[in-house]
Amino acid sequence: MLAYIILFAVLAINPAERGTWVAENLPIVAIAAALVVLYMRGIRFSNLAYLLMSVLLFMHTIGGHYTFEKVPFDWFNNLFGFKRNMYDRVAHVSVGFYAFAILELLDRYQVIRNRAVAYLFPLCVIGTVAMAYELIEWVYAETAGGDAGAAFLGSQGDIWDAQKDMLADTSGAIFALLLYWLRNKLAAPSRQEQPALA
Repeated sequence: MLAYIILFAVLAINPAERGTWVAENLPIVAIAAALVVLYMRGIRFSNLAYLLMSVLLFMHTIGGHYTFEKVPFDWFNNLFGFKRNMYDRVAHVSVGFYAFAILELLDRYQVIRNRAVAYLFPLCVIGTVAMAYELIEWVYAETAGGDAGAAFLGSQGDIWDAQKDMLADTSGAIFALLLYWLRNKLAAPSRQEQPALA
């Protein structure tokens, strides 16, 4: 959290477009505040869950400073031969990482006992958040208009940008859920051995 606060403070100085910076950072500050409130109320996640959730906080804060289209990300774009700046797409993948924490919470409180439904629920939550955010981007771009609206939208001329962003969010969720499953699978043998050692 301290690293995020420092990054936020540094990148609040002279952003590329102040209106875009405010619009991009409002939801991220809300997420960070929610995580602090949950922590103070005793709802804590694993270190891996916090690590995954922090990726979005850091990437979005950087994207808000430069505007996502202008983040220096040439090394990645050149590595894979992308013509557009893919920073925003990678940041969208990190949105899906929150599926890990959602499933962790569901399991801790045993809210959903059916495993298929338990894994499907976070995926649907991320898909819904992805769709809602694309609608917010659309409304903001229409309302703000001009350069600020275009910078916030960040489509870079791609008419399918919203759909691709939602796919990136969902892909990140699938990755996070697979990681959760793998972590539990690897931890299962050690859990079974504990009674024998006691």
